[in-house]
Amino acid sequence: MQNSKADLCEGPLLKKMLVYTIPIILTGVLQLLFNAADLIVVGRYCGDLSVAAVGATGALINLIINLFIGLSVGAGVTVAHGLGAGKEESVRRTVHTAMPAAFVCGVFLTIVGITGSHTFLELMGTPDEVIGLSTEYMQIYFCGMTASMVYNFGAAILRAAGDTQSPLRYLTAAGIVNVILNIIFVRVFNMNVAGVALATTISQIISAVLMIINLMRRTDCCKLSLRKMRFYRRQLTRILQIGFPAGIQSSLFAVSNVIIQSSVNSFGSVVMSGNSAAANIEGFVYTTMNSFQQTAMNFTGQNYGAHKYKRLKYIAVISLTTVFFAGLITGCTARFFGSELLSFYIPNSDEAIKYGLIRMTYICIPYFLCGLMDVATGLIRGLGSSLLPMIITVLGVCGMRIGWIYTVFRSEKHHTVQSLYFSYTISWTATFIIELFVFIALYRSIIRKNRDKINECT
Repeated sequence: MQNSKADLCEGPLLKKMLVYTIPIILTGVLQLLFNAADLIVVGRYCGDLSVAAVGATGALINLIINLFIGLSVGAGVTVAHGLGAGKEESVRRTVHTAMPAAFVCGVFLTIVGITGSHTFLELMGTPDEVIGLSTEYMQIYFCGMTASMVYNFGAAILRAAGDTQSPLRYLTAAGIVNVILNIIFVRVFNMNVAGVALATTISQIISAVLMIINLMRRTDCCKLSLRKMRFYRRQLTRILQIGFPAGIQSSLFAVSNVIIQSSVNSFGSVVMSGNSAAANIEGFVYTTMNSFQQTAMNFTGQNYGAHKYKRLKYIAVISLTTVFFAGLITGCTARFFGSELLSFYIPNSDEAIKYGLIRMTYICIPYFLCGLMDVATGLIRGLGSSLLPMIITVLGVCGMRIGWIYTVFRSEKHHTVQSLYFSYTISWTATFIIELFVFIALYRSIIRKNRDKINECT
């Protein structure tokens, strides 16, 4: 087959970066539609308790899987560096190391998710009226973790090679199946949250199979051969060096969200429903901005590997500028149409919609700050440095949010959902400022050390 890929080291950057980013945005939107379809279907056919039950699992699921999703980031950056440097054998070994790693991670996650879901939900303070449904949803959802890991690792490899369209096509096919099965399982077979979880699991398997077929049919150094899969020590070490800190960063990021979710749970199921629906809508804003992070990381990775250091500055400026406007426009638009959007999820509860709008006011409108922070992280990680953004994020995001919850939020005057949500804005701003200064320092250091290797962009 003809490989779908793009050279990220040549040509004008702005147009190429936008063309590269758009399919990632659409792919992320489709992934979110899995959960959105779950919430909409159960909200319309099963009621507010089912919406709260599914929504209560989101932060916990992210906490459990984010460490392993981070390893896919390590695989993508390693592939990007190898392609930029023209080291085809290193790329082949990375591909054949990444896929068995995905399988091992998936099996481990399935075991943890099935056996530990109820205990984890109890520790989060999930209300008794929803914990049974939440446990059922999580246990079925985690049955699809191997397929999810295979897809995510494969998508990271393809994007590092410049192909952002194939993951979009596969998620489109899987997303259509997911929506259809949601309605069949819930409306026809009355399966409630178990039905939407099963539909999601089946769709994940479909996307993983399509991803494997793509990799096996390629003709370049990203081609996958099942017989050659093994753990190559050097490539595995590099994947872990970049991916493990990225995974820890995401997991600890999720820890703060779990603590926030636990705080939301203390306000009752109505607030939980509004919070869950609003968080799902915000996800569409976030995935738009996170797509620019992936673009920044992979463009930086290939150009860094190719020693085209001058282009790194332009990649940073374009990425930060575009994510600022994308976040501002999408965040404000989501809030403007907040009532209408929330009514899709919780059509029969004006009180829950009210609390959903409170969350969207405090988080959607300043969401561009989160985008700036994520792009700065992607730029640093694209240079091969994953430990620094992990440390900064742990201190700037997790530390500040947890500190806020256990100090300001605990006071009687500020024990409100508004105060809780304001911790997001503070943590995003502080973390972005620090990461920006770190990237500038790293860039200047690279320029000083590699003046003889610098190639002017054409």
